[in-house]
Formats: sequence, structure tokens, C-alpha cells
Amino acid sequence: MEILFEIWMGKPLWVWGTFIALILALMSFDLGILHKKQKEIKISESLWLSLFYITFGVSYSLWIWFYMGPQATNEYLTGYLVEKTLSLDNIFVMSLIFNYFGIPYKYQHRVLFWGILGVIFLRGMMIALGSALITRFDWIAFVFAAFLILTGIKMLFMQDKEMDFESNPIIGWLRSHLRVIPQLEGHHFFVKKQGILYATPLLLALILIELADLVFAVDSIPAIFTITRDPFIIYTSNIFAILGLRALYFAMAAIIHRFYYLKYSLALVLIFIGSKPFVAWWMGEEKIAPALSLGVTFVLVLGGILFSLLKTQESSKPLP
Repeated sequence: MEILFEIWMGKPLWVWGTFIALILALMSFDLGILHKKQKEIKISESLWLSLFYITFGVSYSLWIWFYMGPQATNEYLTGYLVEKTLSLDNIFVMSLIFNYFGIPYKYQHRVLFWGILGVIFLRGMMIALGSALITRFDWIAFVFAAFLILTGIKMLFMQDKEMDFESNPIIGWLRSHLRVIPQLEGHHFFVKKQGILYATPLLLALILIELADLVFAVDSIPAIFTITRDPFIIYTSNIFAILGLRALYFAMAAIIHRFYYLKYSLALVLIFIGSKPFVAWWMGEEKIAPALSLGVTFVLVLGGILFSLLKTQESSKPLP
């Protein structure tokens, strides 16, 4: 625990405090003012809110540049871009979860809001643990890098599998250990009937979304550790990228199939990022230039987006 505390205290307390206060203020504004009433979020509202969060996340790099310099800024932007792009797959999974439990649009924002609170804590713990491992065992960075290369190769050549929720062991375990009523009770996660507390499908959806984020974090966190080892940059880029995911979900869920080929560019991004420590070691350099990493990552992601939109422009149905 001591080493975890030392890692998080690598920056002054006021820097961490300001960042956390900023995140809490954004979330309070989102839920307390913009979405105080349960309502269905329209695509136009989702796009404007997504633009706001993206602008805010990218603008935060100006503070990184002022406080930490241009190299840290390139690392932050690369980490933000990688996390934002990888999270598109998360949108697809969230859509499947909501459809399976029959969660109406007007309640989905509430689930995603409380989900982000769990993500802020869980990702923080995972990043701190990863930093502690790399601090004590420097060779762990090469393990992370090799894992990313293998993951990227797997994404390139393996076919997607349909998710079978009916036989999902996690759902089975939750239903056998919790009193779950079959129907929704408004926006409530729990409801009391005849003095007995029951969970609703809304709670099961929240738990599955949290677990899905942990699975995606297994890819994204090792990826950013090959970009930078600064916990502050890793954590802030992760949280800002995820923070706007809720808003982006409502605009992307219906058209996520248009980005079908993006997974191949993501696979190339993971292979590229994973190869960087090995290439730097072979060249006798400490690391690959952050500006080069940002440029290559941006070109790969943009290429995947444009190719996907071009190939699916005549299709109105999800690809197999």
C-alpha cells in the first residue's frame, strides 16, 4: 500500500485535488442540471454533449503543456486518442446489455452515470497497481507490450463471436445470489416489496457494464503504459476519454455498425504501440518520440474511420 500511495503522490496534492474536483463538477453539471429529469436523450443532444466532452478533454492538454511540457502533452493526447478509440467497442457491448435487459433509453443515462463512478475508482486502482509493478520490475513493461502485440494480432485474424447472455455464468450467478425481480421499477436499482429488498434488471445491467469496462481496461491500460509511465497522465487521459463515453453512446449505438472495419485499425494501433518498447530497445533509445507515436496513432485511427464509413455507406444494416 505504501508504494501505491507514493506513486499517486508523484504530483502535488493540489494537482490531484483540482483534477478530481473538475471531474466531480462536470458530472454534477451533467446529472444535476442537464439530466435532472429522466428523459430519452436525442441524437442531436448526444452529439453536442460529446463535442463538449471531447473539447474539454483535448483542451486539458493545454494545462498539461503548461505544467509538464510538450512531451507530456503528446503522451496525454496519444493516451486520450487510444482510450477514446478503444472505447468504441465498449459502446457496442453496452448496447447489447441494454437490449438484453430491455432498458429504455430514458433510464440508460442513469446507469451509465453511476457506472462512470465505479470506473473512476477501479481504473485508478488498476493504474496504481500497474505503476507499482513497473516501478519494482522494469521488465513488466515488455510483458505489457508483448500482450498488446498478441492482442492486436488476435483482433486482426479472429472473427467476432456473438454474445450469449442467456448462458452467461455471471448473469446466472447474480440471479442465484440476489433477489431479482423480472421487471423494471422505474429508474430504481433496488425496490422494497413486503419488507423485502429486491434488485431490478437495472442493477444487473450496471454490474455487467462495470465488468465489461474491466475487460476493456485489460487492453487499454497496458497500451497507455507503453506510451508513458506517469500515473497522472495515464489516469487523466483515461478518465477524460471515458467521461464523454456516456454522451457518445446515445449517438453511436444506432450506427456502430458503420465503424465495423475500425477494429482492424485498432489492431494495428495495438501492434504499433506494443512494438515501441522493443524497437526503442533495439535502437538503443529510451523511448520512441511521443510526437511520432501521436502522429502514427492518429493516422491509423483516422484511416480506419474513413475506410469504415466508405465501405458501409450503402448499408443500413449491421454487418455480420
